[in-house]
Amino acid sequence: MLSERHRVTTETAARELGVSKETVRRDLIELEQTGKLSRVHGGAVPAAVPVEASYAERALSRQRQKRAIGQVAAGLLRSGSTCLIDAGSTTRALAQVLAQTPGLTALRVITNSVAVADALAGSGHHEVMLLGGDYHADLQATLGAFTVAEIGRHRVDLAFISPTALDAAMGATSYLWEEVAVAQAMLSQARGRVLLADASKLGQGSRMQVCRCTDIDVLVTDADADPQALERLRQAGVGEVMR
Repeated sequence: MLSERHRVTTETAARELGVSKETVRRDLIELEQTGKLSRVHGGAVPAAVPVEASYAERALSRQRQKRAIGQVAAGLLRSGSTCLIDAGSTTRALAQVLAQTPGLTALRVITNSVAVADALAGSGHHEVMLLGGDYHADLQATLGAFTVAEIGRHRVDLAFISPTALDAAMGATSYLWEEVAVAQAMLSQARGRVLLADASKLGQGSRMQVCRCTDIDVLVTDADADPQALERLRQAGVGEVMR
């Protein structure tokens, strides 16, 4: 309906679909949370921000750059360090590097990502804790209030997060509010906050703010990053840029 009409009222949707207005309202809330539309008074309009690519699609894109980011980020850890790592294709690349880095042992990694946990658990060199919560198969991750509460039990050396976008004015942003809540919780429990973002994410924005630039201690990006974009991020408060 939205693709054809660009605006649908709750009353119209209920009448044409043969359901109650309460059912439509509940469905609109769920559809907004997954980014498929934006609710307005009396109905809905198309989402203002394009839908983020699926995890499977992102995992196949910019693999060389993500691997390079993972190698740089891995250098921030020392044997015996503790860290939180959120879910994403870039953090998965970091986990793969950590699992294969000689001389780096006894990390304590706490993550909501099944892909991250799987990559590290196979190495046998590190302690890996997979956070509980509501499992989202499309993201290969746990999310929700239980996940956030579990994060609050830990205090770590570093938190590694990979948002959807990073802009000097908006800071780090992501598409799903559940992912934002997890990333914010992880940042709050870490002595050092590390953001991983390849060049395609810089200067871009998404639906919800994860943190301001002043909350980022280290940004790890790739060699393709625009120097002017990096300078704007430094001026906005990003502590250190590595690539």
